[in-house]
This record gives sequence, C-alpha cells and structure tokens, in this order.
Amino acid sequence: MAATPACPPSVEELTYPARSLVLLTGLPGAGKSTLLDRLYGLRGDETRPVTAGDAVVIDSRQSRAWWAPRLAPLPPRLRTPIVHTTHMARIVRAVLRGHAVVAHSRGTWPHIMYGLAWVARLGGAEMHLVMLDVEPGVARKGQLTRGRVVPAGLFTWHCRRWRRIVARARTGAVPPAVSATVLDRPAADRLQAIRFAKR
Repeated sequence: MAATPACPPSVEELTYPARSLVLLTGLPGAGKSTLLDRLYGLRGDETRPVTAGDAVVIDSRQSRAWWAPRLAPLPPRLRTPIVHTTHMARIVRAVLRGHAVVAHSRGTWPHIMYGLAWVARLGGAEMHLVMLDVEPGVARKGQLTRGRVVPAGLFTWHCRRWRRIVARARTGAVPPAVSATVLDRPAADRLQAIRFAKR
C-alpha cells in the first residue's frame, strides 16, 4: 500500500479534514460499492444519499435505483448518461452544502476529476482519493458478479488510464486531488473507517 493521505492512516482507519470530498475510485467491478456497503451498512437498494455520522455517502447505485422504475423502457445506452448526471449532481450538491462526502467514482475520467476538485475548492473544501487497485481480471469478475459488464473496448480504456493514474499516485500525488491513498484488496479488507476531523 502506498499512501499520501490527509493524515497518516493506521491499517484500519483513514482520517481527512472536515468537509472534505473523498472519492472512492477504481476500475468498474473493483469492489467500490462493496467497500461502501461494509463501511456504512448500505443495503444496495437505497435511492438517495445516506448520512452516516459526519459524512454523506453517495453511491452511483442510489441514482440507478431512483431512476430504475422511471427509465425501465429505455435501453441502457440512454439510461446510463441520466444516471451518471444525477450521481454527479448529488455529489456537487452535498459538497456545496458544506458536508463531508464519501462518494463512489470510477476515477478514470480526467474532466470529472478536475471538475469535482474545482467544486470542492468552490465549497472551501479539499478533494482526496481512496484508490481501490485490483487486477483487471478481478474487476472483470466483479462486473460479472453484479450483472453489469462494461464493453470490452471501454474497459480496456479504463484499464490503461487506471494504470497511469495509480503509477502517479504511488509517486506521491494525483493532481487535482490533495492526496491519494492506494489500497490493494487485502488493505481494503482491513480498512474499518473513513473519518473526518471536527470543524
């Protein structure tokens, strides 16, 4: 595990400044939602962000579940942009309202990373990354398990981009984030809490 977090972590805990935006990133199928479920007791059928202690927890499944009965007649290629836009809007809203936020993100789209970092700064906060780094084969199995498989060409793009981002993170920085903590699967399994300092 390589880490440049807001403050040095124990094996079981990461702590960040109050009001930070913490993005849990990784390849599709890497286990981001599974980790959020374990840390925050999510069931996976929530339709709105969940408040857990000092943080608002935002998983893309929440937007997907909210839209599911409304967009059922549409093909996935039309549903996905709507769900994604709703997910991003929820993150932006929570950050600008001054909440500490833990949010699910693939983390391989540069414009999204820079955009969310800008929103965090606009809200007087910082953006930090927790990067769940697993091998592509493991992520592919995760996609099959959840029943949502990313097209092969797009997944290959994600993998190439992810490898570059992780390599940069292991040298100490991933602009525009203030910090990045890289967790392999065993380290992620040991993580017990993401906490925020008191204001």
